[in-house]
Amino acid sequence: MQNISYQLLKKRLAALTTLPETSLLQNNLIGIEKESLRVNTTGGIAQTPHPKSLGAALTHPYITTDYSEAMSEFITPPFAKINEALEFLQNTQKFVYKNLDNEILWATSMPCVVAGESSIPLAKYGHSNAGTMKTTYRRGLGHRYGRVMQVISGVHFNLSIAEDFWPVLQEIEQQESQKKLALQEFINQRYFDLIRNSQRMGWLIPYLFGASPAVCKSFVHGGSTTLQEFDKSTYYEPYATSLRMGDIGYQNNKENETGIKACYASVDSYIKSLSCAISTPYQGYEKFGFFKDGKYQQLNNNILQIENEYYSTIRPKQILIGNEKPTIALRKRGVKYVELRSLDVNAYDPLGINESQLYFLEAFLLFCLLQESPLIDALERKEIDHNEMLTAHRGRMPGVKLLRSGKNHVLKDWAMEIMQEMGSVCDLLDADNPEKPYRESLKKQTAKVNNPELTPSARMLDDMRQDHESFYHFAERMSKKHFHYYKNLHLNTEQEMFYRNEAKLSIEKQQAMEKSDQLSFEEYLSNYFAQE
Repeated sequence: MQNISYQLLKKRLAALTTLPETSLLQNNLIGIEKESLRVNTTGGIAQTPHPKSLGAALTHPYITTDYSEAMSEFITPPFAKINEALEFLQNTQKFVYKNLDNEILWATSMPCVVAGESSIPLAKYGHSNAGTMKTTYRRGLGHRYGRVMQVISGVHFNLSIAEDFWPVLQEIEQQESQKKLALQEFINQRYFDLIRNSQRMGWLIPYLFGASPAVCKSFVHGGSTTLQEFDKSTYYEPYATSLRMGDIGYQNNKENETGIKACYASVDSYIKSLSCAISTPYQGYEKFGFFKDGKYQQLNNNILQIENEYYSTIRPKQILIGNEKPTIALRKRGVKYVELRSLDVNAYDPLGINESQLYFLEAFLLFCLLQESPLIDALERKEIDHNEMLTAHRGRMPGVKLLRSGKNHVLKDWAMEIMQEMGSVCDLLDADNPEKPYRESLKKQTAKVNNPELTPSARMLDDMRQDHESFYHFAERMSKKHFHYYKNLHLNTEQEMFYRNEAKLSIEKQQAMEKSDQLSFEEYLSNYFAQE
């Protein structure tokens, strides 16, 4: 990794703090996506369909499913205030719990009581072409990576920088540059600066918030593993932070073999690299076929079926119009927001994430935006991958060292450096707020750097030892605790009607889609991939 100077960060912050438009950064939009497995009372993955009372997963904007019919996903709209996003997420889960029958939502990222691949029901979205495509894509993922990998839950943090802020930042930078970019081109460049820096320092997220240091042995299902035995039903690693983000989690394992990896130099290079992977056949996937045993098996036999298959800790995103491909949306309208995907479900919070985390994440991504962000070469890409994996498996090990510019660098020292430099960003965000929530969150996360025992991963292992619990029993206890939390909360009449109406509308929309289909599925797919 190149040595990054913080001079540009300081220069930008100094310019911003003298402007009345500083408050524009307080209009950033925050969104949350939280995945949770529906399980039966013994922790086994639910075999029941997505409850009809929740609406149609294909068309509901806030309550859907991810890989499995049992894998619920809750999506908030974008909000300008963090507490509003959390309130919406809480209300959504209140409504879901009210409509579950003898089931609960699993409190941890890692599943338990996994009875093999066949115990994981694929998500179903009806018989429209759009619904068939979503289920077929998931069936293809199961063939390629195994179904068990796909039911690891996570939380995604979405950030859209305030639209009125971009011209202000561009004006500041224009004073030093002779080249005038169109505003959206400038926005694209800066979002990719943010993405590259987030990847460079992204190991910090699993260190601070990783909550999967152990797994149920049923997850491995009798396969070989390098993990250590915690007890008769649990594997773990003593200094792990997020095994979900480690080598037992979902990865694109054909990258080295095919030589194709997403390029984050610019929006154009990113689109080009993903488009290449989507259109390049991979011989190893031909064996799964396209239509076999009366079912569509995968969307194609290419390196990637679609863009979403590409594993990444952070993605550039644009709001899709209809059946639009994500790369087409990015090419036409540029980057609208970024999606940070490296967060474990917070087992200690019934919402799965908390306010302090969100304040830190917003400040962290703005820090990544405002500082220098050179392009990532092949050597640095290896360092980024190495650091992510090492932090996931041994991030709390005393004196553990990451790679930085070809040299070993103590994780704690690098983390403290980041925390120190983030202080000014927090001050900018805290302007005119006497409670200083960003500074308070930074202080809380800095304490975890100084004392790894404060991290959720260390707390989990300590709780398991203190209570003589397996990972399963810990996860079960926290899941039931969250269940009782939600059972004691009540939606008001207006909230109840809102979710009931959304469920009704989603079912009507799915039915309309199914009636309006005129093409065969093969024609539909051909048109989808032919988009330009």
